[in-house]
Order: sequence, then C-alpha cells, then structure tokens
Amino acid sequence: MSANAATAANPNVFDASSLTALKRQVKGGDPKALKAVAQQFEALFLQMVLKSMRDAIPREGLFDSDQSRMYESLLDQQMAQVLGSKSGGTGLAAMIEKQLLQQNTEPQAFDGPLPLSPPTRFFRFSEGKAIPLPRETLAPLLPDPQPGVVPGSRAVSRPSSAADPAVTGEGVSPAVREFAARLWPAAEETARATGVPAHFMVAQAALETGWGKSELRHADGSTSFNVFGIKAGRNWQGPVVESTTTEYVNGVAQKQLERFRAYGSYAEAFRDYSSVLSANPRYAGVLGTQDAGSFARGLQRAGYATDPMYAAKLERIIGGATLRQVLAG
Repeated sequence: MSANAATAANPNVFDASSLTALKRQVKGGDPKALKAVAQQFEALFLQMVLKSMRDAIPREGLFDSDQSRMYESLLDQQMAQVLGSKSGGTGLAAMIEKQLLQQNTEPQAFDGPLPLSPPTRFFRFSEGKAIPLPRETLAPLLPDPQPGVVPGSRAVSRPSSAADPAVTGEGVSPAVREFAARLWPAAEETARATGVPAHFMVAQAALETGWGKSELRHADGSTSFNVFGIKAGRNWQGPVVESTTTEYVNGVAQKQLERFRAYGSYAEAFRDYSSVLSANPRYAGVLGTQDAGSFARGLQRAGYATDPMYAAKLERIIGGATLRQVLAG
C-alpha cells in the first residue's frame, strides 16, 4: 500500500487540510466524501468512548500530568480513526453513510412539497440506476407535507387534495406550468421592487401551495390569491380566509384554525409580500440577494418560518428539476 493510500484509509488527526478538502467534497454530494464523513462521525463516537474509559481510571503517580493527558487525547483521536476505518468499524459509519446517500439523492418527483398521500415506493439513484428503498428507511428523512409559512410568526402546513407529483415521467405537468405562468408577471414586477429574482418567489409560492394544488380558498372554493401563507394579523383591514393549519410551536406540530389575508389578484398578493419584506428590518438581508441559499436561510433566520427544514426545502425547489423545466419552457 502506498503512503497516499494508507493516509486515505487511516486519516491523520493532525492533517487539517484533508478535513477542509473533505468539507468541500461533501457539499458537492460526492459519495466517496459522504463515506469519509460517516467514518469521521464513527471516529468521533469511538473517541468519546475512549475518553469515558480513561475518565473512569484513577489518575495518580509520576506520569500523571496535563502534558501526558494531552498526548493521551491525541493518541485516542488517532486510535479512533484507525478503529473506525478497519473492517467496517462498529457499523455505525455504514448506517450514517446510508442515511446521507438517501438525503443527498434528488428524487425529481419531489421538488415541491410532498403530497398528503405519498407514493408507496421510493428510490435512490446510484450510477444511473434506480434502487428501491424500504419506506420505513426513508420516512425519517421526508419533509413535512405541504408546508406553509407565516411572515414574522410560525410555519404552517396545509393538506393537499391532489397527490400528483410536480414532475411525471413525461416531465413537468401542465398544471405546474400553468401555475408558474399565472404568477410570473407579478413575480417579475415584484423582483424589480425588491431585487429578489422572480423565480425565487415563484419557488416560494410553490413551496407554500404545493405548486398550486393547495392554495388557500374561500368557502365557495374561489382562491384567496394568498400564495405566501401570510396571516391576517390585528392590523389587517382587508378580507380574510380561514384555514386549518399545522403550526410548529417549539418544534411540535399542532393543528388549529387560523385567519389568512385574502387578495383580489396575484399581483396584489405579490405587492403585499413585497411590503412585508420591505417594511420589516429583519428582512433587510433578504432583499436584493441573488443567491438561493442566502435567500432561503435569510428568510428562516428572520423568522419567516419556524419549520427547521424550511430553508432546505425552499433551496431544493429553487435548484430543482421542476423549476428548471418550467423556466426552460
């Protein structure tokens, strides 16, 4: 085995540059990098075990000092790396790698929020092949169905009456294209006022409504045009629509009836969305941003939603296949 191969198999805890390079590879979704990250997690776990074992041993005598404990800690770190990379280690790395591979797979049928009645089979893609996965394995990684948000308040979720995914085997569904086409003129107008790219806002509306399948509607079935899930607070003087929502309070999902703003058109809804962002200093960092990740994370940090996965879901839609196909026409 060459020196380089030995280093790759047993990473050195002193080699900070290799860990930095590993971080860059993980962002690209490289399967080899994900495997290395899983091994690092296992090594960290083993290091904690070794530390606990040492703490349980009485320390006294000539060779007990701060310096000896420092070198013991370094030895434990390197030993954990070696143990974790030999013969599959404890098996923890393999489990973590499996989860990471599933989480980094981009199943194009789920670029938008998941339907209320999800499909019964799931796949991950490896070397161009679709590999079936047990549903119970993938379930912990699935985002909440049909998430919505409330500016400056709490995230909400609304059920969808349609279970069709945004992308079918033939490509983007006509309903998805029609939904984006309805919003595009208003999105372009709002983009000029806020500096936020039009397709970012269309993606957020898609996240809020499941690509139009679960728009907030009046009792007679007509749309409220509220595609951003903006609630009707005490200062709202306009019309409202009521809907049962799933809100996240301290990370716990709770259902309750809420009042939302209603508009006369999508253009009016987008103008109000622009006003909400412009009038609140918390969203100053969101206005004008051209980076999808910064936009999504900025909204979440500002309190637009409390769903801990909201930014990740929005960023996935912005960079996903559905929106790309819609924009390509």
